[in-house]
Amino acid sequence: MIPGYERLYGFSPDGRILQVDYAMVMVNNSPTAWGIQIEGGIVLAGLEKKIGMLQDRTFSQKLFQIDEHIATVVAGFNSDARLLVEYARNEAQVNRLLYDEPIDVEFLVRRLSNTVQSYTQHAGMRPFGISMLIGGVDMVGASLYQLDPTGIYFKYFASAIGVGRDDILKYFRDNYSTSISLDEAISLGIKGSIEVLKDEVAPDRLRIGVISIDEKKFKVLSYEETKKYYERVK
Repeated sequence: MIPGYERLYGFSPDGRILQVDYAMVMVNNSPTAWGIQIEGGIVLAGLEKKIGMLQDRTFSQKLFQIDEHIATVVAGFNSDARLLVEYARNEAQVNRLLYDEPIDVEFLVRRLSNTVQSYTQHAGMRPFGISMLIGGVDMVGASLYQLDPTGIYFKYFASAIGVGRDDILKYFRDNYSTSISLDEAISLGIKGSIEVLKDEVAPDRLRIGVISIDEKKFKVLSYEETKKYYERVK
């Protein structure tokens, strides 16, 4: 390949945007995150980087609330995630001001995907080095989406991003059911992470958030609650 070819023409000779491929490498080498959608709501969770003795374990770079009824968990370059989360929060608030109702989950994901995709088109920009699992409960029920650095998004019942993604997805395929409870979904996600990542999973690294279909409000589990779930499945 001619040096600099992809910078001049956008695509490599085999039809790939190499900067997007590099962004996906960043995502795949980042701490694991997963999301599960069931009839009763949404579970989002992720592993933080290893916690130092002087770090506040309540601080999270993985799990973000977007609106009362929508949240996201991310894998990749966290400063990119913060930029997209701020954009999503603004979109959600504008929707409330204009229409006096919470934003639809898919509409918000589509707006985000357009922004992410635009960063793959222009010289002087790089793609966002982040994948996001975005979950929420709106008028049509609970829904979970995955948005990647390409700007492409898909709807899932359960998904995972980051280290160990393929093996965790296999565990979900073997054990997932839409009829399980929120408690069972939390346990399913933690157990799948432990099966794949072994001792990398610990209560002080886990951040878990839930949105129930009844309350439609995002809630982050405390360290004590997370530890109980962890000990239950360990």
